[in-house]
Amino acid sequence: MQPADYITSTRVTYQQITLQDWPFFVALQRDPRISRYLASSRDDEAMRAAFDSRLPRWEPGSSHWLCLVMREKRSGEPFGVTGFIDRGDGTAEVGYLLATRVHGQGLGYESLQAICDYAFQICGYRKLVATVTVGNEPSKRVLEKAGFVLEGTLRENYFLDERWQDDWLFGLLAHEFTPG
Repeated sequence: MQPADYITSTRVTYQQITLQDWPFFVALQRDPRISRYLASSRDDEAMRAAFDSRLPRWEPGSSHWLCLVMREKRSGEPFGVTGFIDRGDGTAEVGYLLATRVHGQGLGYESLQAICDYAFQICGYRKLVATVTVGNEPSKRVLEKAGFVLEGTLRENYFLDERWQDDWLFGLLAHEFTPG
């Protein structure tokens, strides 16, 4: 099986997260335009624990997230993180965070296509799922463009900003996926 570093796309390079990516990870997490759908203000200790849990080398069967830093090929600048985690029974949950400076440039869609291709073609998953806080329309559009189908709403599923939020649950089956 090809390692995750094999993932490629037109404008993006992908590399498993390392200790040197800590400042970038923190900047993403602390951007209020991103974190409003992500998590209530995490203290430094909780943020570090989330980061550290993603550092071990990922391989199929790992119980932690495959967390890849996305970089622009031309500049080498990081602009986001993406990856997935095995949820059992041939299913993985995908996720991504992109710096606001690249929103609207199609990089979210491009990277999601690359992750889906790797998860289905190389890792052999039968289904990918994604959970999105209701109201996160940009993320919803990216998922739908990639072929994900809204499977339902999980009511009061996530505690964010001092109240329970609903989540949208999306799914994409391997036979429905069309590589970009």
